[in-house]
Amino acid sequence: MASLTAVKIGKLIDGRGGRVLRNAVVLVEGKRITAVGVAPSLHVPRDATVIDAPSLTMMPGMMDLHIHMNMFNNLTFKNYRVAQWEVTPQLQQMYMLFHAQLCLERGFTTLRDLGYISAHGLMTHASVAVRDAIEAGIFAGPRILAGAFTVGTGSHLDLINPRASFRPEGITADGPHEMRKLARKNLLAGVDWLKTCASGGGGTDKEAPDVRNHTQEELDAITDEAHAQHKHVSIHCFTPNAHRMAIAAGADTIEHMVFHDGDSLERIVKSGTPVTPTLSHRTDHAIAIRRETGTPKFTLEKMKQIQPHCFETFQVMHKAGVKIAMGTDMGFEPDMGSNADELAIYVELGMTPMEAILTATRNAAEALHLDKDLGTIEAGKLADLVLVNGDPSEDIRVLKDRENIHTVFKEGLRVLDRRPGENVRVMPFEYRSWKIIDA
Repeated sequence: MASLTAVKIGKLIDGRGGRVLRNAVVLVEGKRITAVGVAPSLHVPRDATVIDAPSLTMMPGMMDLHIHMNMFNNLTFKNYRVAQWEVTPQLQQMYMLFHAQLCLERGFTTLRDLGYISAHGLMTHASVAVRDAIEAGIFAGPRILAGAFTVGTGSHLDLINPRASFRPEGITADGPHEMRKLARKNLLAGVDWLKTCASGGGGTDKEAPDVRNHTQEELDAITDEAHAQHKHVSIHCFTPNAHRMAIAAGADTIEHMVFHDGDSLERIVKSGTPVTPTLSHRTDHAIAIRRETGTPKFTLEKMKQIQPHCFETFQVMHKAGVKIAMGTDMGFEPDMGSNADELAIYVELGMTPMEAILTATRNAAEALHLDKDLGTIEAGKLADLVLVNGDPSEDIRVLKDRENIHTVFKEGLRVLDRRPGENVRVMPFEYRSWKIIDA
C-alpha cells in the first residue's frame, strides 16, 4: 500500500504563475500528489504522516536544463586542464553522480545533462549509466535527462579539448550522412537528447563566436534522426544566423542568449522554441573561477567581451515574450549545486521573482515535454516538492543559500529533511569535506 503524507505549509507556490496560497495542504500518496487545498477545508486522512511546516514555503522541484555534470567542476577539481589528463573516465563518471547529488540537495530534482567529450572520447555511456543507476534506486540523485554531443570536427564542442589532444575515431562527424550515423549511435546508447552547435562559442580557446559550426543539411540530419526516434535536440546558438539555422532545423530548444537581431528574435518568438539563457556562465564570478582553474587568457577575454551582449539579449528576449527555460551551462564553473544563482540574475535583469521561478518549474517542464508529470503542484503530478526557508516569490535570493533548502521530495520520497530530529540527507558527509582530487 502506498504511503500517504500530508504537508501543511505556510505558503505554496504552485508553479502555475498565480497567487501564493497561504495555509495550504498538499496530500501525497506514493509518488504522486492527490490533492491540493487550504486548511482546514482539505480533509487530512487519519493514517497520513503529517509534516507541519507553517514557517516554510513550498514550491515545485526545480530544473536546470543546461548542465554538464561530467565536466571537471571547480568545486571538485583545482585545475580542469590538468584533470582532463589525470582523471580516468571511470572516476569522472563517479564525479558526475556526485555533482548530480549536490544539485538535488539544493532543490533541483530534474537535470538535463547535455553531454561531454574528453580526450578519451564521448562520455555518453557514462551519462546514461548514471541516469539509469539513479532511476533504478541504486543511488540517490535527481531525475536526469541524458544528452550527447553530436558535432563536427573542429566544432565548438570539439574544442572543449585542447587542439593537440588525442581524439579517438568516431566521436565527431562531418557531412549529413556521417551526422546521421553519429546521431544514431548516440540514440542507440540510450540518450534522451542530442546536443549540437550552429555557431562558435565563448568558453573555448582560439575560436570566434560567429564561426559557423555546421551546414544546414547537417543540422537537419541530426534533428530528423532524433525526432524519428521520438527524442529531442538542443542547438547551441550564439548568433542570429545560428538562431535561423536552428529554427529551420526544428530544434526543440535553443541554448544560450548572446547575440540577436530583430529577424532572429521575431523567428524565435513565432516558433515558440524555448531558449535557455545560461547567464551563470557569463558573470564576473564565473570568469574569476575560470581564471583560478587554469583557463587561458584568450578565453577569459572573450568571455568578458560577450558578457554585456548576453545580459542585453536576455532583457530583449524577455520583453519580446520568448519562452525562457532555466539553464546554467554549469560545467567547469560555477559550483555544482548553486544552480539557483541563475534565477537571481534573471531578477536583477528585470524578471519578477515569480517569473524567474516559472523558468525553473513550469516553463522547464514544458520545454522538456514533461509537463504532464512535472513543473507544477497539482493533483495527479509527481510529488517533486521543495520546502524553503523564506519566500522566493518575494526574494529570489533565499534560494541561493544552501541551508534555506529545508526539505526536498522527489516522487514523494523525502531525500532531504533538515527539520529538528530528522536526519535525511542526500550525502552522508559534511559539505565541502571532500578532497580536491588534483590539488
